Amino acid sequence: MPATLVRGGTSKCWLFNVADIHGRAASVDEVLVTAFGSQDRSQIDGIGGATSTTSKAAIVAHSYEPGVDIDYTFAQVGVGAERVEWGSNCGNCATAVGLYALQSGLVRPRGERTRVRMRNTNTGSRVDAVVSTPGGRFTATGDALVPGVASPGVAVGLEFLDPAGAELLPTGSPVDELWFDGRAVPATLIDAGAPAALFDATALGLTGSEELPEFGARLPELLGLRRDAAIRMGVSAPDEPVSHAVPKFGVVGAPRDYTASCGTRVRAGDYDVAVRMASMHAPHPAIGLTSMVAVAAAATVLGSTVRAHTEAADGTIRLGTPAGVVSARLVPDGDRLAGVRLHRSARVIASASIFVPRPDREPVAAR
Repeated sequence: MPATLVRGGTSKCWLFNVADIHGRAASVDEVLVTAFGSQDRSQIDGIGGATSTTSKAAIVAHSYEPGVDIDYTFAQVGVGAERVEWGSNCGNCATAVGLYALQSGLVRPRGERTRVRMRNTNTGSRVDAVVSTPGGRFTATGDALVPGVASPGVAVGLEFLDPAGAELLPTGSPVDELWFDGRAVPATLIDAGAPAALFDATALGLTGSEELPEFGARLPELLGLRRDAAIRMGVSAPDEPVSHAVPKFGVVGAPRDYTASCGTRVRAGDYDVAVRMASMHAPHPAIGLTSMVAVAAAATVLGSTVRAHTEAADGTIRLGTPAGVVSARLVPDGDRLAGVRLHRSARVIASASIFVPRPDREPVAAR
């Protein structure tokens, strides 16, 4: 089966043309978990990278929706679990899809920057990728750097259009109090980019500037809060298991000096709010782009856990993440949030033929 591996932002995403993956004997879920080697946490017998940020896929197609070039469906493929979650969008993979659309010929370059108009079919949301195309041509390399990636790539501006869900605040309140260890913890439950629960770090005995191992050590005890948030937001029913993908879950705190994972010292004055997010029950090494959108949108809400630290007065919010500082630009339309713009980079790593065993094949050991 043909596929293309693209690094988008701080994730790697395997991209499949819809014609190459649909219509096979096995279901798409079976094809993906087998191709990625999901039954093993190391994904040693597959194309997965054994982390949530490197076990991603998207199925890409030409769109017949007016004003849209590309439809893409995002898949978060299990690591050590034979399942695929289809419940959310992924901004880093959207960045990869934007570059892939030009590399594959689905969209032709137009001018110095080419706008690829995309629709995420998981959520119905609209995302545009503005890809650098110097001289009106696709280029495989570029000089755009993003925190969390050591090497440059092609510059891609990602624009989430009308990012709020049906209700920006599903509970109607800028802050809800959820209970943890006998005390109330303020949280902003917001639906923008993706449903997200943003907890006040101080109330949990955190700062929001923790190094990844320290934050990861606290995550298991905090997952009950995520479940409570999912139920309050209507993402999950009380008697149902909560998706690993949504709601996004993290803590926010006041700026303070910290050391990024690359060893760079980040000063409190360099950013507006500290953020540590989880991805598939593990610390995210930077921050997912849909989580960035959620944090940026929360900065516009009076009384929110994010607004307590910044007003994003000039329309830009700077987030202190484990990988360094990343920025989001808010695009208002009166009282409505019309969009959120992010600066990313992408690189096509490989065009490959993937050999996928039949999912129902009996292992040698069993025979």
